[in-house]
Amino acid sequence: MSEQKAAAQAVLLEVGLVVDGSGGPSWPGDVLLRGDRILALGAGLRERLPEGLALADVEVVDCRGKVIAPGFIDAHTHDDAIVLRDPWCLPKVSQGITTVVTGNCGISLAPYRTPQSKPPLTLLGAESFRHATMAEYRAAVDATQPALNVAALVGHTTLRFAAMDALDRPASGDELARMEALLDSCMADGAHGMSSGLFYEEAFAAPAEEVTALARVVARHGGVYATHLRSEMQQIIEALHEAGDSAFNAGVPLVISHHKCAGPANWGRTKETLPLIEALAKRQEIAMDVYPYVAGSTVLREDLVDGVIDVLLTWSDPHPEMTGRLVSDIAREWGTTEQEACLRLKPGGACYFQMQEEDVERVIAHPLTMIGSDGLPHDRHPHPRLWGAFPRVFARYWRQRKLFTLEQAVHKMTGMTARNLRIADRGLLRAGTMADVVVFDPETIADTATYDKPHGVSLGVEHVFVNGVRAYRGGGSTDAAEAKVLARAGRMLTRGR
Repeated sequence: MSEQKAAAQAVLLEVGLVVDGSGGPSWPGDVLLRGDRILALGAGLRERLPEGLALADVEVVDCRGKVIAPGFIDAHTHDDAIVLRDPWCLPKVSQGITTVVTGNCGISLAPYRTPQSKPPLTLLGAESFRHATMAEYRAAVDATQPALNVAALVGHTTLRFAAMDALDRPASGDELARMEALLDSCMADGAHGMSSGLFYEEAFAAPAEEVTALARVVARHGGVYATHLRSEMQQIIEALHEAGDSAFNAGVPLVISHHKCAGPANWGRTKETLPLIEALAKRQEIAMDVYPYVAGSTVLREDLVDGVIDVLLTWSDPHPEMTGRLVSDIAREWGTTEQEACLRLKPGGACYFQMQEEDVERVIAHPLTMIGSDGLPHDRHPHPRLWGAFPRVFARYWRQRKLFTLEQAVHKMTGMTARNLRIADRGLLRAGTMADVVVFDPETIADTATYDKPHGVSLGVEHVFVNGVRAYRGGGSTDAAEAKVLARAGRMLTRGR
C-alpha cells in the first residue's frame, strides 16, 4: 500500500469551482473521493461526511481559486507501447490526462505479433508488436499498471499486417474473413472500436468496401469507427464522403481523426468541410478530434516535403544527428533539394507546418470537436503536443482567444469524449463514477513545450487522481495509480486480482 493510501481513507477536494464535464454551468463546491470512486459532491461536505467516515480519515485539499474537473481523456494518441515502457506517463498525467485512447490511425499493437519477414509499423516501434490478441495486450497493461487508463481501438492496418502477405492491394475474401474474425475477438475482449489510416501506404489500397465490412463487426459490438482520412489535402471532400458512407453503411458511429485542411492550397477549406460534416451528422452519429497546433507530425514522406512549408525533423535512423533541424536547412547544407534530403533521412519523422491558424480555430471551436494530442512518444524530438496539447487549449483558445467557455473546454476533454468513445464511468463528476479527477488553476494553466524544446511540463496542473489515487502533484509523478484497460460503456471489465 502506498503512503498516500495509508494516510487517508478519503480525499476531500474542498471549495473549488466544480466543472463537471457535462458542458453545463460550473458551481462552487467540494468533491469527495473514497477508494476508486467519487463518493459525494456538494458544498460544505466536511460538516456532513457520510456515516463511518471521520474527518481524521480524510485528506483535505484546499481548492480555492482552482477548478475541479473530470480527468481529461486524450481522444487520439499513439501511446499503445509507451504505457508499457514508461508507466509513469509523465507527458500525459502532467497535463491532467487520466485516460488515453490508443490504436489510432489504423495502427494498434494488437492483434499482431511481428515476424521478421514483415516491415515495421514505425509509429509505435516494430519491437513492440508482440500481442497476438487484445486479451494479451490488456494483460500486459494490467501487469504494468501505468498511471493512465487505456481505451484501446483496433487498427485496420494492424489487421492487414496480421492477415495479408502483401498490402498493396485489397484484401481477398479469405483475408477479409480472417480480419473480421480477429476484430470480432478484439471487440469481445473489450476494444472500443476500430481505426483506419487510409492515408498511409499500408492501407491506401484498401477499398471502402473492405473498411465497411470490418466496421460492421464493430457495429455488432456497439463500438465506434475512427479514421485518419484517405486525404486531408485536395481530395478531402471526397475522403469525408467515403468515411461518412463507410460508417453509415456499417451502422457505426464515426470519429474523424485530427480534422484539418492540410497544405497551403487547402487553407480556408474548413469553410467547406465543417458544413459537410454537419450535414453528415444529420443522418449519422459523428464527431471529430483535433490538436491545437498548426503543425502535424508523422513519418517522413517526400510527398509532404513540398519546398513551401517548414518541415522539422523529429527523428532519422540514418542521420540522428540532424534531429531537431529544419529539412530545408539540412538540404541547403547538403546541396540537395528538400525531397532528396528527405529520401536520405528516411526512415524518419517530422513536424509539418501545414495548417492555417484560422482553420485550427474553426475546428477546435466546433461543437462536434473533442481534444486529442496525437503525440508521438517514440520520436526523439517530438511535436510539443505530446506534452502540452490540453493546457494549450485553455491558455490559447479559452483564455486568450475566448473561442468557448471554460465549461465547453472541459466538456471537449471529458464528457464529450467519454460519450463518443463509449468510455464507461468516466468523463463526468458524478457520485458513484470512477474517481478520475484533475485540479488546475484556470488563470495559470498553460503549455511550456515548444518546437525547439518539446519536453516541457505544463503549468497550473496541481493534482491528478486516477481511480482515486494521486498520480501527479504539480511538479512530478507520485503514486502508481493502478490504472487499467477500459471496456466500452455498458461492458466495463474488472481486473482479475
